[in-house]
Amino acid sequence: MSSVCLLLLLLLPAVAAQTYRWGPCPCPKVQPNFDLQKYLGRWYEIAKLPASFERGKCIEANYDVRKDKTIQVINKQFYKDKVRAVEGTAVVQDLHDMSKLGVSFSYFSPYGQYWVLSTDYKTLSVVYSCTDVLRLFHVEFAWILGRARFMQPETFRYAEELLTSEGIDLTTMCLTDQTGCKEF
Repeated sequence: MSSVCLLLLLLLPAVAAQTYRWGPCPCPKVQPNFDLQKYLGRWYEIAKLPASFERGKCIEANYDVRKDKTIQVINKQFYKDKVRAVEGTAVVQDLHDMSKLGVSFSYFSPYGQYWVLSTDYKTLSVVYSCTDVLRLFHVEFAWILGRARFMQPETFRYAEELLTSEGIDLTTMCLTDQTGCKEF
């Protein structure tokens, strides 16, 4: 028991800037018949659950297929007067459920969930990620993405309602500042 308490104490600083909840991860429904080819390209972050690695503005992600069939992920943001970019790799983890991807931004880190809950490929993508910690609590991320920097209010409400209906608490969700952005 003392080792579990020690582990929790060591993990708390790592999750302090994240969104964490008690209990195991929920298991939301994902996009049926997901078409990866239609999903590729640039997506702008409209809103998110807090994430320590996303503190800037003008946040966007670009997805493209590499020759080895993995997906190149390039995330960019404007932070502390500089454009910051990070490259990662996404993979389809289950060929029977193409909307459940795994993403890693380091050779040494395991793939984290990147589940596309809903997308129309043209205006909206709702993405969820969750990691269980000993089934005692979980760290979760959720993103509302758009193909443009700004989204119609009714589309945004649909995304919020979808996340809420899947048991995802949005009380800490925050809008991403997309004003005054230049193309990277």
